[in-house]
Amino acid sequence: MPLHRLRRHAGALVIDNLWRSLAAAGRLAPNARPDRHGVERVRDVAYVDDGRREHLLDVYRPRDRPAGARLPVVLYVHGGGFRILSKDSHWMMGLVFARAGYVVFNISYRLAPRDPFPAGLQDVMTAYAWVLEHAHAWGGDASRIVLAGESAGANLVTAATIATVQRRDEPWARAAFELGVVPRAVMPACGVLQVSDPGRYGRAPRPVSWFVLDRLTEVADAYLAPGHAGAAKGELADPLCVLEGDDDFDRALPPFFAPVGTRDPVIADHRRLAVALARRGVDHEVPEYAGEPHAFHALMFRANARRCWRDTLRFLADRV
Repeated sequence: MPLHRLRRHAGALVIDNLWRSLAAAGRLAPNARPDRHGVERVRDVAYVDDGRREHLLDVYRPRDRPAGARLPVVLYVHGGGFRILSKDSHWMMGLVFARAGYVVFNISYRLAPRDPFPAGLQDVMTAYAWVLEHAHAWGGDASRIVLAGESAGANLVTAATIATVQRRDEPWARAAFELGVVPRAVMPACGVLQVSDPGRYGRAPRPVSWFVLDRLTEVADAYLAPGHAGAAKGELADPLCVLEGDDDFDRALPPFFAPVGTRDPVIADHRRLAVALARRGVDHEVPEYAGEPHAFHALMFRANARRCWRDTLRFLADRV
């Protein structure tokens, strides 16, 4: 194995195991118990009946719900560089949204490199159709559905949203469009919004370190398998490039709330997103939180993480 590939592989093992360990430790904390938050969790509901763990979701909803009331819905898509983690690592997001009065469908999906693009995005679109059909049975109002995710999940929910507003050639994207339901809001946090050309992070005026560049290259190599490398303009592996393009959409894009920390290497993608949404006349907020790293909003002991969640829920309350 060439030295640079060996270096990337070793670095990926370190970071992957760190995230897995943090997620596992978090699940052991007393505050990870939904009942402490007045939340009911139903685990491992299949949204594809094929027996794969990647096609399961967890439902979070407030225990004290007004009789007969239908609550707004969040479909949450986890991060992890398209390669690791699952709904089980992202239990906290389900708790936060459910405490705020949402019915949350927190999904797993197929991961790269075993299942590269577009497998994960296809799963998100399948889960979207499933939630629209079944939200009522869980006390949700499918007409008030929000798509939310962070990091790789931010990429996936942005791409999924485009599929709901643009009549595209991919059969699975066309199926999403034909559902006829556009999300009421989209929440792509700390998003890797263009997977192709990770080298741009090294060419930036303030280039990232070799270690961070290795991680971003590892993501691109895994997600964009041979045959998909260098996703061209218009391909949903790079939803930011689609938004920056000149193609008209068949339906209006919904509001976007896309928080990011100023020490996050993907901040340039968020600044490009703000420009693209403004050019298209889309209601959006792309707040930057000073000094915060990637996925900082998961670190609830940080004041900016708590502020980010307050801002997120305020944005949704105003629009959903």
